Amino acid sequence: MLRRLARPLLGVTFVAAGADALRDSERRTRNARSLGVPEPQSATRAIAGTQVVAGALLALNRFPRLTSLALALTVVPEAATGHAFWSESDKQDRQTQRSLFVRDLGLLGGLLVSVADTGGRESVPHRARRTARRATKRAAKQLP
Repeated sequence: MLRRLARPLLGVTFVAAGADALRDSERRTRNARSLGVPEPQSATRAIAGTQVVAGALLALNRFPRLTSLALALTVVPEAATGHAFWSESDKQDRQTQRSLFVRDLGLLGGLLVSVADTGGRESVPHRARRTARRATKRAAKQLP
């Protein structure tokens, strides 16, 4: 039950963040340029678009581990361009941007948990080890 509620909430958060980033692309492009990103406008739009699409897929519970991974890869660049608190001169703005930056790090943590969540099914590496152990035992029993 928890997964059915948590993933859509996490996904919708990224849909909203991506849409905001598309609307605020000018400031984010400037911040990306100052960080040395080669194609800052394309990069900021790609990150925002990825957040909208992957967030929608996560909210719909489609490919949840893959979409969580895609979103996790967008968090750090988004936080660096969208919430560059270190470049703010006003104390209040700096505090607001730092809070949003830390919030993004918290979202990254949630996404990493979602990436690792197998939904109660065993993971591929675990299944492979179990299958290999069974095969080894069967082969050992067949030896004379």
